[in-house]
Amino acid sequence: MSRIVSAIVNNHPGVLNRITGMFLRKNFNIQSITVGTTEVDGLSRMTFVIGTDDSRVMEQVTKQLHKQIDVIKVNDITDQPIVARELVLIKVFVPPAQRAEVNNLIHPFRASIIDVGRESITVEATGKSEKIEALIALLRPYGIQELARTGLTAFTRDQSSVSEGLRVSKNSTLVI
Repeated sequence: MSRIVSAIVNNHPGVLNRITGMFLRKNFNIQSITVGTTEVDGLSRMTFVIGTDDSRVMEQVTKQLHKQIDVIKVNDITDQPIVARELVLIKVFVPPAQRAEVNNLIHPFRASIIDVGRESITVEATGKSEKIEALIALLRPYGIQELARTGLTAFTRDQSSVSEGLRVSKNSTLVI
């Protein structure tokens, strides 16, 4: 099992290098890492997916992150209600005669074709990692030429939306 850690850090040169260096020195395995600016100038959010289910390892990860000068806040959000997405770009070998077939195939995934070449198309999709894996598996028989995944980015849900979702699901009207 993997754990998801979200950290708010100062947006300064070298911060990413220092934090990933800490992961290297402590021998923590990062499955994916995403970094981007936040709503506050000068701060970035890092989302780590760490390949462990060991609570002692996770405790060490959070303690080591807290020791970093540029780290403002650290949360293990794995067991919390979260919104999480991943982006993938997939260039697939598709001759013009099969493009309609592939377009119908990707439609249920809410994926879109963002580039077309003579013998290939590029598909863009966002969603949970399981959805991305399923889309890749469906496109693999056509011949994937290139593939780029961003890794998971996530943050916790607003508690009021979680409470509303639970209330509505008790009435069997809508489950979030």
